[in-house]
Amino acid sequence: MSLIQIYSEAVRLGALQADFAQEAALPELERLRLQLQQPSKKGWFRKPGPAPRGIYLWGGVGRGKSMLMDIFARSMGASVRRVHFHAFMQEVHSGIARAKAQGTVDAIQPVAREMADGITCLAFDEMQITDITDAMLVGRLFEALFEAGIAIVATSNRHPKDLYKNGLNRQLFLPFIALLQQKMVVHELASLTDYRQNRMAGQKSYFTPLGADARAGMDQIWLQLAGGPGQAFVLEVKSRQVSIPSFRNGIARISFSELCGQPLGAGDYLALAQEAKVLMLEDVPQLGRDNASEAKRFVTLIDAVYEAGIGFIASAAAPPEALYPTGTGSFEFERTASRLREMQADDWGQR
Repeated sequence: MSLIQIYSEAVRLGALQADFAQEAALPELERLRLQLQQPSKKGWFRKPGPAPRGIYLWGGVGRGKSMLMDIFARSMGASVRRVHFHAFMQEVHSGIARAKAQGTVDAIQPVAREMADGITCLAFDEMQITDITDAMLVGRLFEALFEAGIAIVATSNRHPKDLYKNGLNRQLFLPFIALLQQKMVVHELASLTDYRQNRMAGQKSYFTPLGADARAGMDQIWLQLAGGPGQAFVLEVKSRQVSIPSFRNGIARISFSELCGQPLGAGDYLALAQEAKVLMLEDVPQLGRDNASEAKRFVTLIDAVYEAGIGFIASAAAPPEALYPTGTGSFEFERTASRLREMQADDWGQR
């Protein structure tokens, strides 16, 4: 089946809602799929042929970019590797460190060869550049991947011209933007509907008490929003690391103990709120004197999530008003409880 047929069948079965903007992106994805499925001309003495033009799919949050990438990647099987861009950059840094430790002069080349092994396409979700070091690395790496015949599909909330916008020494990044526009078809997914927000509407977003039912509810929400298994990745915040055990399609899932039981602060939580579109926080315990430090971090976390306006799903030992009933800080927690209630509203995040 072509991607257009797969999409139409999903609409017919009620798994997707027909969207003209999404349908308009399918021909380019189908073009790339057919090109990648042509017999390879690679040989022992031959260099790989030029990579077919990839696709840079950009648009607002929740418009279906990741969903279309999923359809494309599943149709291609093991020949496509799909990875969140943040996790990909962590692999790049680790690979470069290994190559340098082995005395390699140009560490980019072995990293590119390793990534290109056994695939025809790399699919990056949520591409963004926030650091000049990453900006320079990704430019050289993409050049090496294109030379190796690897096609690239990427989703982003920004047009290529707006990547690393207003960044330090951005003029050094401009050749990479030109390379993206040369090697990839830039397509805007201009849907008017935020489907992630629609999927949240009418859904329970706060599960209490803790137990099997709460866990099942969180699992169901994850499948609806993320659409598949998550990947572990690490947020680098100055000299600290924030480990997220499960991340996919902008959805971060982590337990209370992993996020609030660690020596993290407002900067860490703000970085997480900037990276994620929805935070799923599991197993929030009863708060009080015995875990006052964790409770204080929880308040800071909720403030960061609230100010960022991202989605918030939680499983907790008690309703918001009963989470911190007595002890130092219980009076101040009333504001946090109010915010937890507000973030359960159907229209939360539309501001």
